[in-house]
Amino acid sequence: MTEKSLPGLLTPEAALHRLADELAARFTGVFARETVDRYVFESYTALRRTAKVTTHLPALTARFATERLTALAQAKGAITTDVPEVLFVCVHNAGRSQMAAGLLNAHAAGRVHVRSAGSLPSAQIDDAVTEAMAEVGVDLGAEFPKPLTDDVVQAADVVITMGCGDACPVYPGKRYLDWSVRDPAGLSVGEVRAIRTDIDTRVRALLAELVPSVTPS
Repeated sequence: MTEKSLPGLLTPEAALHRLADELAARFTGVFARETVDRYVFESYTALRRTAKVTTHLPALTARFATERLTALAQAKGAITTDVPEVLFVCVHNAGRSQMAAGLLNAHAAGRVHVRSAGSLPSAQIDDAVTEAMAEVGVDLGAEFPKPLTDDVVQAADVVITMGCGDACPVYPGKRYLDWSVRDPAGLSVGEVRAIRTDIDTRVRALLAELVPSVTPS
């Protein structure tokens, strides 16, 4: 790691070791320390490949590594959940899959757990996508593109691809759907609104199947 820390802040390596300590304690009895270390440093390396600014990488790594370890624990049966698990996948995780995840989260109100990932993640979410989603009250400001990993696929009940094609691994027992949705990359906010409407219609129909008792907002 070559990044330098700001005065008074931990170096990236020290921050990652502290994160590994915290996650090792959190997942005591579930994962060996070696597994936690590997996930933390692999997650950091994966995010660093596309990062334009590295200042916030340790914080993003904490979220990404925690999500991956939680997914792996779910896949192994060490953590149980009573809500459906949905994974949205597109190529860059900067548009379609982020929009779908944000809309499903908003409509489901906690009755579905949602993840998103990209087969070739971008450095950041498209600005027009963030703006169009904010118009309907879905804030993507804290979200970031994440690489597609086996653990999140294994933890999912439903995997929905939106342009990644064969890049998404296939596991038995999962429900796979493919939504043919236009890629918003490089489009205007007006054009992204139409994509948002398309995705929202699909998300509402999916939610009605997964949790019939929920009325989308």
